[in-house]
Amino acid sequence: MIVLGIDTSGTGCAAALYDSQTDTVLGAAGEDIGRGHAERLMEFVDGALVAAKLDLPSIDRIAVTVGPGSFTGIRVGVAAARGLALALGVPAVGVTTLSALAAGRQGPLLVAIDAKRDEVYWQAFAADGSEATSPAIASVEDARSIAEAYEGALAGSGAALLREGAASETDSVFIATVARLGARLDPATHLPKPLYLRGPDAKPQAGFAIRRA
Repeated sequence: MIVLGIDTSGTGCAAALYDSQTDTVLGAAGEDIGRGHAERLMEFVDGALVAAKLDLPSIDRIAVTVGPGSFTGIRVGVAAARGLALALGVPAVGVTTLSALAAGRQGPLLVAIDAKRDEVYWQAFAADGSEATSPAIASVEDARSIAEAYEGALAGSGAALLREGAASETDSVFIATVARLGARLDPATHLPKPLYLRGPDAKPQAGFAIRRA
């Protein structure tokens, strides 16, 4: 199975083609662009296809990061994945950034992402890599209490906030990991929809609403 992996969850924007039968990354392209994911994503998809010497009809599945992460970036990636999946007639799956950060590490593991505003996104994983808890958001204070009671290792940019001496890491995920995880997921249960653990910043100003006639 040929999987197209897409990641726009952070400052990076990347795509990769992965062959699940041979466990091989056939081609990849991307950059740490900060902003402008909507303008650059298809450029990187094309670059990955060229590097892999494949065309769009060769794709059997699409895997995309669904968050937590950049609100705008996630929307761009999910929309692109859904559009491509519909056009190609192939399934699409969503991969969380927390599971991508946990992949390939020794468990049990607690992954924590610095969500700013004195909060962290977090999730615990069992020794076999399976999810021990659902993704959640908590204040740093509450998350420290969780980490104190947790006997496993910590990972992610929020690790240093929760446990003294924990290594400070970035939250950049490997695009090959996104594609590899996507090949294993069930499209029926891992839909490509944004994972928003925090409400939107912009809220309607009810006091200024115009009354309908």
